[in-house]
Formats: sequence, structure tokens, C-alpha cells
Amino acid sequence: MIKRSALEPEQAVFREVVPAGDYFMKVVKTGQTVRILDLEGNQAADTLFYNANDPAERYSAMDTIREQGNVYLTAGTKLISNEGNVMLEIVADTCGRHDTLGGACATESNTVRYAHDKKCMHACRDSWMLAVAENDQFGMSKRDITHNINFFMNVPVTPEGGLSFADGISGAGKYVELCAEMDVIVLISNCPQLNNPCNGYNPTPIEVLIWS
Repeated sequence: MIKRSALEPEQAVFREVVPAGDYFMKVVKTGQTVRILDLEGNQAADTLFYNANDPAERYSAMDTIREQGNVYLTAGTKLISNEGNVMLEIVADTCGRHDTLGGACATESNTVRYAHDKKCMHACRDSWMLAVAENDQFGMSKRDITHNINFFMNVPVTPEGGLSFADGISGAGKYVELCAEMDVIVLISNCPQLNNPCNGYNPTPIEVLIWS
């Protein structure tokens, strides 16, 4: 569902451009709104959410899909934790839908999906592991990396129940906006994937904005 935001970028209390292949990790406080902006279009932002006061509580794809009865996320979707609590709500969305099933790229999946010589290519799981290693104040490790949301990514479900990776449906300037229902750690890997159409074979920057 397309729903535009009334928030103005100039009034944001925080703005940061995240290059392709880099990570973003920051606490968004209860009541704050965070926007993930696809600057050039056809990018994928692989995102994880954690309770900032207890990272053992985190976004649950299974609970979120069950509660909303839809495998895609859009405006009005409430993101549910593994403890059954609402973490965030998508309050604006100009893309239309976001993937919950495709998972994140890793060196192992690059090898299986593409070729053995792709193993050394950078992947989202690498970015997340670097993020938790460089931000030890959160007390997290690679064991805390779980199932993610792929904002802007197009992963159609086939009639047979399988998944396919297709050209992105996002465009330059499209965004998704979420209001935090608890203090949350937002961990994004701005996907560096070059081997499938999720980034149009050309990974590009995103911007993260926060309003109080």
C-alpha cells in the first residue's frame, strides 16, 4: 500500500548516507520515526531490529507474517518480536511492498547460488558481523544475527510456492518509514550483491533519517 509521509527531511534530527556494502547501526528511541530512503533506486536494504534494552528480543519474521497474514510488508504492518511484542509500525511507504523471505546474502550462499569463485565477494552477513564486532556496547555477537527484512527487494513467490529473485520495484527517492514502539537497535546492511537483480547489478547508497 502506497502511503506518503508528511515529515520533512530538513526537520530530521539525524541523517546519514550509507554507501553500498556498508552497515548502519543505531538506537531509535520509542516514538521516533526512522526512514530508509532508496537514493538511486533498485537497491536492497537488509535490516534487523532488536530491543535495545534486551537484544535477545528481536524482529521475528514468523510472528510478523502470522499476525498480518501476508508475506510482504507495507504501510500499516506492525513488526512483531519473538516475544510477541510490537517493535515498530510501518507508517509510510512509497515502494509498496518489502520482502520477508529471501534472507541475506552470505559468502556461502554466493557460492551455492552463483559460483565457487564468488565466495570472496562481500555479503550482507559480513557487514552485520563487522557491525556487531565494532559496536561491542550492544553486547551482541554473530549468534545474534537472525532472519531479516529486505526493504525494497523484490522476491516473488511462485505458484509452486518457491522463491525467485526479480528486478527491484523501487525507484530513486522511494522510502519506507517506521515508528518505534520500543527502543530498538536498527542494523542495516546496504546490500553489496552484484550477482542477482535485487540491486540491478549496481549497488547504490541509501540514506537513513530519524525524526523525534
